[in-house]
Amino acid sequence: MEDLRHIDEFKSSPELVEKLNAHSIRKSYKAGDIILNENAYIRAIPIVSKGTLKVIRTEEDGREILLYYIKAGESCIMSFLGGMHNETSKVKAEVEEDAEILFLPMDKVSLFIKEYPQWLDYIFRLYHKRFEELLEIINAIAFKKVDERLVDLLHKKVELTGNKLLQITHEQLANELGTARVVVSRLLKQLEEAGDVQLGRNKITVM
Repeated sequence: MEDLRHIDEFKSSPELVEKLNAHSIRKSYKAGDIILNENAYIRAIPIVSKGTLKVIRTEEDGREILLYYIKAGESCIMSFLGGMHNETSKVKAEVEEDAEILFLPMDKVSLFIKEYPQWLDYIFRLYHKRFEELLEIINAIAFKKVDERLVDLLHKKVELTGNKLLQITHEQLANELGTARVVVSRLLKQLEEAGDVQLGRNKITVM
């Protein structure tokens, strides 16, 4: 997805792709890098051309919960909202897999909305997708047990990375689920005993 022309909404507008490439700043990041912190002002919106980001919400007591992933060809809809209204970010964006990101300045974001209907279609598509994902999070927290949510998260990570070997700690999983590390460690041990995962040092193999 390094080529923006592969994004469905942009296929009919080579001119928009040229403008995005011309006015964006391209940067590379390693897994674990933070590209946006909570309470920071948003000066540009990220478009991921390679890799994966995760968007996290942190509570006052320090607990975190994973909201959604941003894959290649996608952007952070929360950045659109905050940037266009000159508000600080309500979320943190962290690199899940090594990523290459284009940062489009906010003045160009607004200008392109007026000039290119394809750009507006892209934004609406992201709104729709993130809304559905947030509904899934609410549903999972309200109606699913932590063990079910843990299994869902592991399979989601396998789907994103295309690799059954996940380089991740129990602490990281606990943060993304908004629960305690000891709870995740206990549940992972049960999954290992059932033959569903194989545990190693800072890694988990999903069987």
